[in-house]
Amino acid sequence: MASSDPYATWQLTPDLEQFLAGAADFLHSDPVTHTVLLTACENLRTQGLAVYGDGVPHFGIRAAGDGVVEGAFVWTPPHRLALSPLADKTAADDLAALLFDAGEKLTGVGTERETSEAFARAWQRHTGASAEVAFHDRLYRLGTLTPPDPAPPGAARVVTEADRELLIRWHREFGEAMGEPRAMVSGTWADTRIAYGGITLWETPDGTPVAMAGRTRRIADQVRVAPVYTPAAHRGRGYAGAATAEVSRAALAEGVSEVLLFADSANATSTALYERLGFRPVRDFAQYDFTH
Repeated sequence: MASSDPYATWQLTPDLEQFLAGAADFLHSDPVTHTVLLTACENLRTQGLAVYGDGVPHFGIRAAGDGVVEGAFVWTPPHRLALSPLADKTAADDLAALLFDAGEKLTGVGTERETSEAFARAWQRHTGASAEVAFHDRLYRLGTLTPPDPAPPGAARVVTEADRELLIRWHREFGEAMGEPRAMVSGTWADTRIAYGGITLWETPDGTPVAMAGRTRRIADQVRVAPVYTPAAHRGRGYAGAATAEVSRAALAEGVSEVLLFADSANATSTALYERLGFRPVRDFAQYDFTH
């Protein structure tokens, strides 16, 4: 049964620094599982609160009676609520009740599968909205990197400002292929990734870009590979695997402890590729969409 007073367990704030002051230790206690929340906070901190759009970001912390943090969320409207896994599923009902009482209109939620399902059901109960699974994804961590052998013809290189228009186009194409709205406007995304060398291209011997693999900023001694994209005309030739392996190799060379990625659980081709490269499953996640 849900607790009678969600206001006593969840504290909400629009202030990123206040949120980080309370949630940082909790997020860093399991940085692999909390990779999405950590990355979102780092982007908001370094790129500004409008990096994900015009909506005002919301943050929240769930604390036990002794003050120990047990959960957290980051919400950047109009995107899905990014929620930490919650051991106590009544916390999901508490949060749904609190956000509903505040008049918020969530478009969805994404987190570890059981927590995501619990929150989606709670949101339905409190709001009458419908909740549908958008997709299931699986979090992977790199064990021993095993690059493709032989690698496809060509070589990898990190993007420069000259690649901006290509990145914008491929970012849009990737979103269309995924059927998912992108978290950032394509131009902002391209500028952000160029600034820290966050995209690696695979080029054929004649210098034609045929695939890209990205990486998030290093935070909590980890990076996450994202996105990985090959235009349709160049698929099936090993370019994505080569680019992913190079991004992973470069991250390991920098000394990071963890290289992570998410893959669509229903895409057998991509999951098989990542497992051949040395990535191993960590946890299943689910993304829900709400319709009011």
